[in-house]
Amino acid sequence: MADAASCVECKPDGQKEAANDTQQSAAVAQNPLDPSTFVPPSSSITPSITIEFCDRCRWLHRATWVSTELFLTFPTPALKSITILPLNAEDTAGRFRVWLFLDGKPPVLVWDRKVEGSFPELKVLKQRIRDHIQPGKSLGHSDK
Repeated sequence: MADAASCVECKPDGQKEAANDTQQSAAVAQNPLDPSTFVPPSSSITPSITIEFCDRCRWLHRATWVSTELFLTFPTPALKSITILPLNAEDTAGRFRVWLFLDGKPPVLVWDRKVEGSFPELKVLKQRIRDHIQPGKSLGHSDK
């Protein structure tokens, strides 16, 4: 069962409004088309990838396909973890972001569907990730 201190649904009405105000102010501060305002999810294992996607848009299959392709291209130890993070809120509607986490560095936004105007082409996504984790690695046909 959820702890009342951490669950908005379990809080008394007055506390629900305060929690909603806090969430709304955080959402207002984040411009959906300005990557400098995006807040990355946290990751303790590096190097790793987190794929955030809108669950309401039914993009689970796309996210798992991208993660599989990335693991096939960058097997351990190049990538130690890929996290698929479904999101289901108004402020995350239409989201498809790929984050890269490296030791001692701030998270790198590798792709954002809204900013880029489309889903990532795997060739481009792999090249961007390669440039951060294995700059000299040949991607074979993905480099052509």
